[in-house]
Order: sequence, then C-alpha cells, then structure tokens
Amino acid sequence: MSSTSNPPTHHTSTIGAIGAPSRRNTELALLVFAVLIPVFAYANVGLAINDEVPAGLLSYGLGLGLLAGVGHLVVRKFAPYADPLLLPLATLLNGLGLVAIWRLDQSELLQQIKQAGTAAPRQLMYTAMGIALFVAVMIFLKDHRVLQRYTYISMVTALFLLLLPLVPGLGKNIYGAKIWIQVGSFSIQPGEFAKIVLAIFFAGYLMVKRDALALASRRFMGLYLPRGRDLGPILVVWMVSILILVFETDLGTSLLFFGMFVIMLYVATERTSWIVFGLMMSAVGAVGVASFEPHIQQRVDAWLDPMREFMLSRANQVGHSEQAMQALWAFGSGGTLGTGWGQGHSELIRFAANSDFILATFGEELGLAGIMALLLLYALIVERGVRTALAARDPFGKLLAIGLSGAFALQVFVVAGGVMGLIPLTGMTMPFLAYGGSSVIANWALIGILLRISDTARRPAPSAPANPDAEMTQVVRP
Repeated sequence: MSSTSNPPTHHTSTIGAIGAPSRRNTELALLVFAVLIPVFAYANVGLAINDEVPAGLLSYGLGLGLLAGVGHLVVRKFAPYADPLLLPLATLLNGLGLVAIWRLDQSELLQQIKQAGTAAPRQLMYTAMGIALFVAVMIFLKDHRVLQRYTYISMVTALFLLLLPLVPGLGKNIYGAKIWIQVGSFSIQPGEFAKIVLAIFFAGYLMVKRDALALASRRFMGLYLPRGRDLGPILVVWMVSILILVFETDLGTSLLFFGMFVIMLYVATERTSWIVFGLMMSAVGAVGVASFEPHIQQRVDAWLDPMREFMLSRANQVGHSEQAMQALWAFGSGGTLGTGWGQGHSELIRFAANSDFILATFGEELGLAGIMALLLLYALIVERGVRTALAARDPFGKLLAIGLSGAFALQVFVVAGGVMGLIPLTGMTMPFLAYGGSSVIANWALIGILLRISDTARRPAPSAPANPDAEMTQVVRP
C-alpha cells in the first residue's frame, strides 16, 4: 500500500516599506483650536473692558488664521512627516500673547507713559515676520545635517551677535542691560538669535569631541572627574558667559548661554560630573559678579526683599524697582481661577507689563489654573523637542534638537522663575507671549529647525527596489 502526497505549493510575496502616517490632518485640526481659543479670549477682553465685542475681532482672527494656515501648508508640502504638535502649540501661545498685549494696550496708565497703545499691531507684524522666517527655514533647509558644515562659522557668528551691543553708537542701554542695538526706529536683541547659532556650534563641536570629553581621570566623592586638558571648553564658555554678564549686565543671556552648553555636554558625554561642575561654576560666577556690579546686585536685592525695594522706589530713591513686588501682588490677586480676562490691574507694573512681566497679567486674570495651563503648553514644546532628539538618526541632529529644546526650557524657567520670585529677575522675555520682535522671530526659527529635524527622523526609509532574489518565499504544506 503506497501513499502519495501533494507537491508543495509555493507562494511569493514582496515586503515593501510601510509608510508612517504624516499626521498633517491632526496638525490642521489642532491649529483650528489654536486659533479659536485666542479669538474667544480676545472677545472676552473686549466684553470685559468695553461691554462690547471688539471691532477688530474678525481681522485679528483672520490674520492669525492666515498666518497659521500658511505655516501649515508649508509644513505639509516641505516637511510632511514633521511633529504635528509643535506648530499648533507655538500658534496658541503666540495668539494668547497677542491678546494679552492688546488688553494692556487699552490701559490708560500705560498709554500715558507711552508703553502701550500700539504694541499689539506691531506684535502682529513681528509674528508675520517670524512666520516668514519659519517658512524660509522649511523651504531652504532641506536637511539639518547641512548645518554641521558651518560649526566654526557659527561660533564666530554667535560671538559677533553677542558682542554687537557693546559697539559704541550701535548698542543701546535699556533699563540697565546693554543687550540691544538700535537700527533706525527699531531695537533688536541679537542674543535671541545667538542662542540658535550657538546651539549649532555646540552640536557640531561636541559631536566631534564627545569621546575625549567623556574620558575620566580619577574618581572623587562618587563623581568621575574629567581630565585637566578636557576642562578647556567648559572654562572658555564659562569665561565668555561671565564677560557677557560683566560688560552687558545681562544675567539672562549669560545663564542661557552657559546652561545650554552644560546640558548638551551632559547629553553628549553622559557624565553627571559635567552637570555638577556647571552648576558650581555658574553659581561662583553669578555670586562674584553680583558682588561688584550694581545692576545685578539690585536684582538680587529685589529678589531677597521685594517689599523693601518697593518702598524705596516709592520714596523716589534712584536705582530701586517696584516691579517684583507688583508682580507678586498680581499673582496673589488672581488666586486659583483669576479675575477674568481684562479685569486685572497688571498695568501697575508699568513699563515691563507687556514684556518681562506679561506672565503676571496671565497670573492675575487667569489665576493659578491659567498659569499651570501655560506652563504645560511650554512643557509640551520641550517634550516634543526631546522626543525629536530621541528619534533623530544622526548624532548631530540629536545634539541640536536637545540644545534648542534645552535653551527654550531654560528661557522659560529663568523668566517664569524671576517673575514668580523663585530666582532673581533676568530681563529676558517669555517666548511667544511677551512683546518683542527679536524674541518672537527667533523662536519661530527655533520651531522651524525642530520641525525639520523631526521630519527627517520620522520620515520612513525608502523601500528597496524589487529584487527577485530578496523576495520572501513561504512554503505551504498540506
């Protein structure tokens, strides 16, 4: 008795690359909410102040929506796999900042001292310029790795931007800080752009030198100490940041500059000792400069005893400031849920109400809940930047994304911490919220670079050409 079996049957199938979802429709849906929320807030402010819907509501909504739409279309065309959250988050913060600035424009007190009245239209113009730079980054920066070629050119450019305010006749001293340059009727803060250029330099430099910087010579108190000759880079950066602090009396840029380098150095080497050294050196530098620089000492005094500074300012003693105390009162007046849009008195902070201290306006009118919501929006931007760094396939992209995200996080921390009394005031502006062209334009460029890196990281690898020898053959037996 014999048995027969059916011959094996062969089925072939080719496995191709599976395309990742682009998530552009998700971005578009979020952008709709990112525009509608500020429009709703704008209407609330008008109803609270004048008991009527503002006449410019439609033009404001259309303007913000048009700018957001242009950004979305450019991302859809030139970076289809970019992160879907970064653009809506930046649009929402920028829109809410415009609402708060317009609300302060209605203050008669600020109009009398010529600190408000036309700031909101100018901020909308700066926003349009920021979106234009964002579009340029999306179109012309095809691959972020091109920036690595300009590592040392970036270093020279950054130093040029940082030293520009010290040029006689060009630099301008505003309220004790020499961080501005005057070009015609416009004031520009070069340090806002320098942080992006510095991140490019640090990323390119650390990518090459990270192995040497990761080497340890000895262990002390649980920390691996770097070799003496490898301490050079951090000493140079520390000295430059101290010089900025001394000659420009700019605590914010100095902290941002040095802190960003230490963060990127830690990520590149994975050595905790660099963080410890960085904190020690920044503390020594800040304390040393504050001991002889009166402008920095005044800010430390306002942090330690804001009520005393307020009383001295009211007594017309030169060199003292009442802003720190006014900001704390604004936060206290807001309570948990706030007084409501347009129903606070943050204009009492006077000349810095729509720039350095705009967070106090949100704290008074939206309360603790509103401040926490804003900080969560900032935290989401930082989180998406860190996620982009983790997803990047090249070390330069990883370091650049973490550097830009770290710089953004540090700026939020030093501004929010200064206004809330956690640390001394730095004079920097809150990204996207505060009035200031340099800040909003530079931060839109930062978002553009992060989107370019995320597009490269999330873009699916191209499928290999069909090859009969590489086909997967599956044998099906009865």
